[in-house]
Amino acid sequence: MEKTRIALITGANKGIGLEIARQLAGAGIDVILGARDTGRAEAAVADLASSGLGAQTVRLDLDDPASIATAAEEIGARHGRLDILVNNAGIFNFADAPPGRASIEAVRRVMNTNFIGTLAVTQAMLPLLRAAPAARIVNLSSSLGSLTLNGDPASPYYAAQFIGYNASKAALNMLTVELAEELRGTSIKVNSVSPGFVKTDLTGQGTMTPEEGARLPVQYALGGEASGGFVEPGGVTPW
Repeated sequence: MEKTRIALITGANKGIGLEIARQLAGAGIDVILGARDTGRAEAAVADLASSGLGAQTVRLDLDDPASIATAAEEIGARHGRLDILVNNAGIFNFADAPPGRASIEAVRRVMNTNFIGTLAVTQAMLPLLRAAPAARIVNLSSSLGSLTLNGDPASPYYAAQFIGYNASKAALNMLTVELAEELRGTSIKVNSVSPGFVKTDLTGQGTMTPEEGARLPVQYALGGEASGGFVEPGGVTPW
């Protein structure tokens, strides 16, 4: 009998992360909600339960290495493996701005969370992913992380100059590229997925609902043989 797949979604207590958890749970995946706030995580579990969906939680703060190590230990003890890792957690800081006037502290915080914290989670979970028969890693990126689009005056993203956030997503894309190469020859596939312009607490505006934004990340979490790509709802995103 095939074992139920186990998925960890970081930053899963609200927004796109919660919707990814909802859709994966609806597809029969055992989901683990990673969140730094236990109360919010429990509220998210109750939200899923109201739809007849079960979920577990684990405390996970991308800025707290000890919480990352403990989360990996707990998942290992519970399940012995991890089939899906969705690196969704991320922040935006409103003191971020074009390079000439961005708050250095804001840039540092965004990079520490969105890139370094995600790298730390991925490193900690890799042994569990290697223990799964065919694991998937989905990095939630953004078209703002595309150097091509950032450098194109005709692009709708050209004027969105947030050096910290954009650079953090470009760095996340580098993680996808290098990790895909490192894992070549294994059954683990990794991709950067831009969910689209989703209205969440992070953005405050957008043209898509979190439910719509979750669909493509869920698609890549559930299967596919591609690895090392950068995709968005309309197709391939240029690096």
